[in-house]
Amino acid sequence: MSKAVGIEIAGVNLSYGATHVLKDVDLAVRPGEFFAFLGPSGCGKTTLLRLIAGFAQAQTGQVLLDGRDVAPLPPWKRDVGMVFQSYALWPHMTVAKNVAFGLEERRLPRAEIDRRVAQALDLVGLADLAGRRPAQLSGGQQQRVAVARTIAIEPKVLLLDEPLSNLDAKMRVGVRRELRALQQRLGLTTIFVTHDQEEANTICDRIAVMDAGTIRQVGTPMELYEKPANLFVASFLGSANILGDGHGISVPAGKRLVFRPQHASLSPVDGAALRGPVTHREFLGAAVRYSVRVGDNEILVEAPFQSGGELRAVGDRVGVALPPERMLYLPA
Repeated sequence: MSKAVGIEIAGVNLSYGATHVLKDVDLAVRPGEFFAFLGPSGCGKTTLLRLIAGFAQAQTGQVLLDGRDVAPLPPWKRDVGMVFQSYALWPHMTVAKNVAFGLEERRLPRAEIDRRVAQALDLVGLADLAGRRPAQLSGGQQQRVAVARTIAIEPKVLLLDEPLSNLDAKMRVGVRRELRALQQRLGLTTIFVTHDQEEANTICDRIAVMDAGTIRQVGTPMELYEKPANLFVASFLGSANILGDGHGISVPAGKRLVFRPQHASLSPVDGAALRGPVTHREFLGAAVRYSVRVGDNEILVEAPFQSGGELRAVGDRVGVALPPERMLYLPA
């Protein structure tokens, strides 16, 4: 593969009629990075991916690939490979023919096509299945064929549009590890679109959290979880307790107190700033999750499970202790 390149999105606005889909988007993806666009359905993440690929056109802004503005170029001149959510495999073609399709369209010599097809199938572990058709493959194998077809053209950037959404939960775990290992072997700059925070957290170097056409925060999975910049990121990435003033803890005007369930603990009622009855209890294996009603709010507390340890019952009045260093005050 060619040397990894960086991607920069600068001042991008994209509308479909009166619908403003991408709003003043600025973003930089580092060379060789496994990067994610993460957000709820309709937030603009797939549109942003298609913009980089050349399948969508912005009204303003630049798309820079290795410092070169590719916004005026059609998809086939951008050196970008995209794996679609549906995989888009030809059902009547063998695995090898599917992988060769893009190379044949580029009219490469037959020997070069055969070499690249063999190399791509070997990289994704499907060399022994070259003669099969897509219907004879599992979902994970079909996904790997789609990846092989894309990397065979030797793109500078690999774009993945929710490539795991058609797989069952167990298969997703294995395939996402394969994707990460392949990306690291190739050294390709890769962008992964997903609405699943676990997928993004487990395989990506950094994540852009998107909402309503804007980028709300960019950071590593741990940075976003530990130091969310706003209430949207705090609530979208994992469970978060969000409280205003009036619950026994002073909250600055215009702010909200935010803390994670595992950062809180149950304590005696006496002297606790936050207290109330247990309204629900869930056993999660490694932890027990309690819901505690404090005023009009339900506070989640996750306590490590210890065999033989005392469990709180629904109806018990408890306090909720929170270390000061775990308190975040974010704009309301």
